[in-house]
Amino acid sequence: MSGKIVTIAQQKGGSGKTTIAAHLAVAWARRRGRTVAILDIDPQGSLGEWLEARERRLGEDATGLGFRTASGWGSRHEANALARDYDYVLIDTPPKAEQDARVAMDVCDLIVVPVQPTPVDLWATKATLKVAAGEDTPAILVVNRMPSRARLTGEMIEALREFGPATASARLGNRVSYAASIGRGSTVIEDVPRSRAAEEIDALAEELLACLRA
Repeated sequence: MSGKIVTIAQQKGGSGKTTIAAHLAVAWARRRGRTVAILDIDPQGSLGEWLEARERRLGEDATGLGFRTASGWGSRHEANALARDYDYVLIDTPPKAEQDARVAMDVCDLIVVPVQPTPVDLWATKATLKVAAGEDTPAILVVNRMPSRARLTGEMIEALREFGPATASARLGNRVSYAASIGRGSTVIEDVPRSRAAEEIDALAEELLACLRA
């Protein structure tokens, strides 16, 4: 039985795809005992740099995660190969690379679309969801870097409801701790396990697992 493949996609750069991929990988592996692999198809290679920092901190054999890189059509082969050996495979896609994203969306069981609550991000999300719709794969929107201004956030979330896919109930706040932990090759659930940020990641990890089981 093959594992589940989750693609994190957003045409706009800086949406938080890599941060979410790393945090979900650790949340599923460390807190839920699943085997998890990451497939980085973004030429920028940020996930690879995160994993290298993690290896320096924990030791090469102690990261608890599988990792591969790929590009283009090769990502389909790599994703399927990893799914034979791991419970979950997370694919981090590049921005502004529709063909690569299309392949990753086609091979997966769930598309996670991070979106910051700003008009520019909403515009970019429409393009991402247009690609996703063509692959007939379930998608879920994840509000990321949510500001404390309730009125703006409420307006943006209301606008997301018109896009079609469900919006995750779990939302990630605009917190320095996310970026700080990634820079150390870590995650907030390891660095600050009792923080609000860790609670947010745990809630999102559990919600997405429920989507995959549905």
